[in-house]
Parts: sequence; structure tokens; C-alpha cells
Amino acid sequence: MATLTGWWHRKSKPVKIEFYTRWSFHFFGVIEVVAIGIPSLPRETGPLGGWLFLLVCAHAGLCTALQARALDWRLGRREQPVKLVLAVAVLSTAGLFAALALRGTDTIPDNTVYALSLGGFAGFGLGSIALGLRTAAQMTYAVLGMAAAVAAASLLLGLAGRNIFGNALGVAATGSSLVLTYVFSAWLLKAVWDLDAAGELQSRLAVAEERLRFGRDLHDVMGRNLAVIALKSELAVQLAERGRPESVAQMSEVQRIARESQREIRDVVRGYREADLHNELEGAQGVLKAASIECVIEGDDGRGLSAEIQSTLGWVVREATTNVLRHGDARRCTVRLTELKGREAILVVENDGVPDAADETGGGGRKGSGLAGLRERLSALNGTLDAGRAGAGRFRLTARVPLPAAGRGGGAASGGEGLSGGAVADGSGPAGAAPGKEVAA
Repeated sequence: MATLTGWWHRKSKPVKIEFYTRWSFHFFGVIEVVAIGIPSLPRETGPLGGWLFLLVCAHAGLCTALQARALDWRLGRREQPVKLVLAVAVLSTAGLFAALALRGTDTIPDNTVYALSLGGFAGFGLGSIALGLRTAAQMTYAVLGMAAAVAAASLLLGLAGRNIFGNALGVAATGSSLVLTYVFSAWLLKAVWDLDAAGELQSRLAVAEERLRFGRDLHDVMGRNLAVIALKSELAVQLAERGRPESVAQMSEVQRIARESQREIRDVVRGYREADLHNELEGAQGVLKAASIECVIEGDDGRGLSAEIQSTLGWVVREATTNVLRHGDARRCTVRLTELKGREAILVVENDGVPDAADETGGGGRKGSGLAGLRERLSALNGTLDAGRAGAGRFRLTARVPLPAAGRGGGAASGGEGLSGGAVADGSGPAGAAPGKEVAA
């Protein structure tokens, strides 16, 4: 049972809805055989009842095949199944004529069996055919055409006027209801997949927009300074070639501007990387709630921690929330921040949606870079990060950061200025990954 439920929970919501929709259509085929085929087998129907049963089984199987291919076509995965649509139309019409003929010769004495046969061939057939048609007008023509064919066949068999009208009306009503049911189910499935694709596209656009913003900030900071450095360096070269002492002053100015540029870049990167812990906790709760995941925040809100520890733990909350949304199918998530006797801050994020693997994979058995980046951030503060299973169906991420000796609210822990400076100067440091990669996480 645990294996079965785990397999189901690892599926995304669109995949679950598609699975449900497809098997609902398959179940309609079973209903057709049970409700129409089996009642046609009593002894009084004679050997023709057995042939009618085989016709019902063939019709149910062909309709099921058309439904599967038509759903793939509506989802853009294959071409329109025109030949299957025509085959189901022919077989449905043949089934209707067979039911009318058997009723006209009293081979089917039971009115219930006759009504089920007529409605089943028309309803299940038209519903399946509608899935393979493009427009509502084509579906309307299919329903009216089959009702007209039944009326014409009833007239040829010499049935009374009220019977002709009743047969045509029953086929039209049954066909219309199942056409609406089938087409609406397919439309709903397509809408779910479109919404899923739109959500993914929105996330990518948000990442791209943030990268563009960061690029604009760097351009604004460095554009003017680099132009001035280039001009003053050129001037210093010309002065040096003439033996003028002013070249030294110009190079000193270039050195000053370069250092100022480095400081400004550090300010930009620091603002880009810092994450407020309180805001991240509120944001995680809002995002998870929007995804129908209950999120409970327990313990402290982290306002008394130093800015550097808050920023690091804020990144932990952000990455953990992303993993809950991407790699699991959680229903509840708990975020708990506590202090261990003023010596250590402990952040625990636990959810009941276990990822595809029990360790730190990003899904599909591929090692994720998000947790590795968090470990680098935490290691700069002598902190640690643990992630893995926490019992049946649960996943837990635990971050531990030692507090400064002065206690809460003390000065920055080790590496405050060096954290940003190292990352800017040589691309190394605790957040050696490019900023865009952290946004994408």
C-alpha cells in the first residue's frame, strides 16, 4: 500500500487529473458492455442476442481506442484520428440499425434492453466521435445526423409515428448529454495542462526579469565608471609618454574610481543576495497556501538574529519552499525556528510530500544544486544543513547556525564584508554560484 500511495503522490497534479480522466473514459466502455451487452444474452433473444453482445463489445473497444487517441490529439501529442472517428460512426450506426431490426422482429422483446441498446450505441458512440471533432458545429451535425438516420430506419421498418419520434428524440437526447460530458472532460483536462504550462512560463519570466534587473543595476553602476577609467587611463598614458608628472595623479584617480566601483558592485550584489527572514517566512506561507498546501510557522520569527544570519536562513526557507512545490506533492508543511540556549539557531522545514528520492535530489535522481549552495552559505557561518527522510512519507530539512558570542542581535558573524567581497572580486566565496542560479532555485 505504501508503494502504491507513494507512486500516486509522486505524480504531478495535471498527470493525476489526466490519469483520472482517461480511466473514467475506459470505465464507460465497461459500463457499455455490462449495461447493454450482458442484458442482450437471455435465451429468448436466440443466437442473435450473442451477435448483438459481440457487436456491443466491439463498439465499446473501438470507442475506448478512439477516446485515448482523441485525448492525445486534443493535448497536441498526435494527429487527429480521422479514420477512427469514421470507424466508430459506422459501427455506431450499424449497432443502432441492428437494435431497431431486432426490435422490429420481436427478437428483443424487452423494452428495457431495446432502449439501452439504442441509447448506448448512440450515446457512447457520439460522445467518442465528438472527442475527435474540432468544432461545436461538427458535433451538432453528428448528433442530428444520427438522430435523422434512426428516424429514417424506424420509418423503413414501419414503426408508428410516436415510436419514430421517440427513437429520434431518445438518440438526440442521449447523444447530446454524453457529447457534453465527454467534451467538457477533455476541455477541463486541456485547461489544467495549459494552466500548468502557464505557471511554469510565469516562473521562467520572473527569473528572466530578475536577471534583467540585476543586469541593469550593474550597467548603471559600472557604465559611467568604466568610461571614466578608460578616459583617464588613456590620458595617463599620453602624459607618461611626454614625461609629465601629472600621469601619476591620473593613475591614482583611476585607482580610486576602480575601488569605488568595486564597493558599489558589492553593494548591488549584497542587496541582491540578502533575504529578510521574516519576509521569507510570510512569503513561503502565502505561496504554499496558494498551492493548497497548509503551512504552519512555529517558534521565533528571527527578528532578533543578526542581519547576516537572517539573510542566510531566509535563503534556506526560500529553497526549501521551492523544493516542496517542485519535488513533492505535500499537503502540509511545518517551518520551525528555535534557539538552543542562545548558542545556536535551528531552522526546520518538514513536509509530508517525499521527493522522488530520499536524499537531496531535485527529482529524477539528479543531484540538485540548491542545497549545495545553501551548504556553502551556511558553512561561511560555521553552520550545517541536513536533509532527508523523517519517517514514512515525510521529508525534513534542518539548518543549524551558531550564534555570535555576544548573543542575539550581536554583530555579524565571521566573514561579513568578505562574503560579498570575495564573491565579487574573484567569483568564489560561499555563494560562488551565479546570482541567476540562486534566483532559478
